[in-house]
Amino acid sequence: MTPDAVVIAAAVAGLPEVAGPHGGRVGEIATLLPGRRVAGVRVADGEVTIGVVLRHPATATDAAAAVRAAVGPLDRPVHVFIGDLAASTTP
Repeated sequence: MTPDAVVIAAAVAGLPEVAGPHGGRVGEIATLLPGRRVAGVRVADGEVTIGVVLRHPATATDAAAAVRAAVGPLDRPVHVFIGDLAASTTP
């Protein structure tokens, strides 16, 4: 069964380590669906790539682990791409 990009994007969006999706340098991390585009999630035959903007002070390791846990087990490898860092909103 093919992973659902919309479900993956929703699961990742609620993580405290993640400030938002990241589409990669030229928007290559995306899934095209009828009438819409899901930025930050690319579902391919052999892998799933999830692009995120990291929320400070989370580490890349913590964020990648949180993303993989939120997505759960899939039938293919999950790659987490951290494309940017957002400043913390707390003083």
